[in-house]
Amino acid sequence: MARTGQIAANAQEIAMHSRRVFGRIAAGLAFAAAAPAALTDAGADIRALYLRFLTAQNARDLAVVRRTLWDSPEFLWVNDGRPYWGPDALVERMAGFQKAELWRVEPDLDAARVVNINEGAAYISLTLTLLIGAAAAPARLRWLVGVLCRQGAEGWRIAALFTTRSDDG
Repeated sequence: MARTGQIAANAQEIAMHSRRVFGRIAAGLAFAAAAPAALTDAGADIRALYLRFLTAQNARDLAVVRRTLWDSPEFLWVNDGRPYWGPDALVERMAGFQKAELWRVEPDLDAARVVNINEGAAYISLTLTLLIGAAAAPARLRWLVGVLCRQGAEGWRIAALFTTRSDDG
């Protein structure tokens, strides 16, 4: 009988432990199910930010480009492995490129992916073609682009930009 009592006690302990584990799993699943709705909003905000940045580039409006960037010396642009620190460094370099007769960025927005890091940070990955040079015969340069965005008091801004030439074109 003592052994039967011990087995019953063990069974009750296992059942209680299983309920606690199941409760934690259920709570985790409920949290995970709720999270995408909040993250979807950030994805839309990130895409809108990138579209403002893109539109300003194509309009050669460097003042608007500058306003899409995080206003900090910690802003980083890594272009083909070379770092440029601060938003003014990006604007200065872009101004040099935009002296070309033709400058147009054509991203593949349908294939762009937003990765939500947390409530105040997200990353968008995309490919684009940069048309640059003489309007009659521009170079068509393919780029892989990663954009790290952060949310601050001023809203979403680009905190880091990673661009590298693509081998596929």
